[in-house]
Amino acid sequence: MKIATACYPVGSPRGWSEWEDKVTHWVEEARADLLVFPEYGAMELAAMTGARGLQAEMAAVSDALPRAWEVWGQLAQSHAVHILAPSGPVLTKAGPVNRAMFFAPSGASQAHDKQVMTPWERAPMGCVPGAPPVLMQTTLGRIGVQVCYDGEFPLATRAMAEAGLDILLVPSQTETVHGYNRVRIGAQARALEAQCFSVQSPTQGRSEWSEVVDVNAGAAGIFAPPDTGFPPDGVLAMGAMDTPGWTRADADLERLRAARAGGGVRGRADWPTQFGATACALPPVELVDLT
Repeated sequence: MKIATACYPVGSPRGWSEWEDKVTHWVEEARADLLVFPEYGAMELAAMTGARGLQAEMAAVSDALPRAWEVWGQLAQSHAVHILAPSGPVLTKAGPVNRAMFFAPSGASQAHDKQVMTPWERAPMGCVPGAPPVLMQTTLGRIGVQVCYDGEFPLATRAMAEAGLDILLVPSQTETVHGYNRVRIGAQARALEAQCFSVQSPTQGRSEWSEVVDVNAGAAGIFAPPDTGFPPDGVLAMGAMDTPGWTRADADLERLRAARAGGGVRGRADWPTQFGATACALPPVELVDLT
């Protein structure tokens, strides 16, 4: 399969038509089977309303997301692609949830909620963890999502690995190169220990009108375990830093399975042999069929 991951410039669309033209162009230019967009890329929807101030911005995006998801779902079907759409805050009774929606060409969709909040998300955003992690059965393989900071922690990915994870998507939004590298290193670590592909998609550019995505730093990347059949550093493709556009790579599941069975190490199989592994409580992971 071909994977395309976006270094996505957060814009300031003046209306729905302008925004739809933008995202349609991005999908048309992807030339891939699986398209990955970043965390908080949906904040650009607030620009259409003129919302100013953190709470007003978040409310505007939460209101706009259902309509935006309809567009992403239509694009997935009309272009016969799988899309992880940009995440955004969804206001719930418990508090704002950072939610990314995945769309399959079958018309099926699945929400993925962030679990571990950064200090900024805790206050002043007031974000709370959403629903537990979900693993998706797709025609491309079994796909999971860890939103940004979530990807820096191993247990949810391990739970997905035990359920057959093939591809881990890590949408991110980071203001600094330090933050970008933390998420990138986390994504590569998850690929190493779970013997899966991992994909990072960052936001790009400056949006002075926004309190959430005002400054963005990062590069898109696609990673494999550094083992037999893959590059020595595990990097299948790496985009240029802070440069908008698609980064693409071919991902061969048969080669991945061969590495699990006959590579230099057996990280996925050997997880239980590490000290303390049996004391770690893994989160429940539901397997949903999007085929």
